Amino acid sequence: MNTPTMALGTMYFGTTVDERTAFSILDRYAELGGAFIDTSDNYSFWTSETGFGGQSEALLGRWLASNSGVRVRLSTKAGAQPTRVGGFPDHLEGLREDVVRGAMAKSLERLGVDGVDLYWAHVEDPTVPVEDLVETFGGLVRDGLTARWGVSNHPSWLLERIRATAERAGHPQPVAYQERYSYLQPAGGMAVEGQPVPLGMLSPDGLDFLRRNPSFDGWVYTATLQGRYDRNDRPLETEYRHPGTERRLAALTRVATARGLRPGQVVLAWLASGSPALTPIVGASSVEQVEQAVVGASTILTEDELAALDGA
Repeated sequence: MNTPTMALGTMYFGTTVDERTAFSILDRYAELGGAFIDTSDNYSFWTSETGFGGQSEALLGRWLASNSGVRVRLSTKAGAQPTRVGGFPDHLEGLREDVVRGAMAKSLERLGVDGVDLYWAHVEDPTVPVEDLVETFGGLVRDGLTARWGVSNHPSWLLERIRATAERAGHPQPVAYQERYSYLQPAGGMAVEGQPVPLGMLSPDGLDFLRRNPSFDGWVYTATLQGRYDRNDRPLETEYRHPGTERRLAALTRVATARGLRPGQVVLAWLASGSPALTPIVGASSVEQVEQAVVGASTILTEDELAALDGA
């Protein structure tokens, strides 16, 4: 099996996914060659009776402590932790340097590590000048607290401004961009249910940026639309019900049937095999789900298969 191109999403670990189940998923993911594990300091405040996040990082810290020597790479984020119960999305910690430094310290303490592999500016903070942002995150790289940094839930034009500002100032540049994206696309102009950050949708401009900047890693969340490709009990939301969806689902079904895969697995393969290649963040609540995800993310589609899916 090829090395899976994916990150295991652990958003609900420690809250709706109990510790025993989460440990089993993490164990199996590592056994199958999975590398990146994705979390955030605010996961998952909306399912915790405290109203604040940190449960996912804390659980990962306990798993890492009980699996000394396991080879995984950690991705976490700062900026979207609520400052008060019920404060999301209007009252967030933000991206000031003192806040980010404090958030990083708490994340490292919960994870039980000295540094992470990838640290994200989770959501845009318009009160923080770009010059300050790149100095803050570049400083974390220089201090060895993170190997790399990335930008999540920011428009692509702002991403380029951030990159260029870091380059001019001589700071470590961002190397990754994370937005929501999947094979099926919502109808233009319609709000996407469950997407509280509108600028978190990967736009055509964002895709073009990643094509033109191959040194950037493109990460995408909600890659399988929360299981809607494979589960009849989770119908597509209204914004996805249009003729384009019908054509794409037909093409997806043909490729999946020919490959002996589930449609959701083909979606993961399409993301990882396309241009630009994208790293899907895949959540799992059972060992079976992570096994299925790894198969999909390890599959390399042929040029003909990609053409059929893209042409739909």
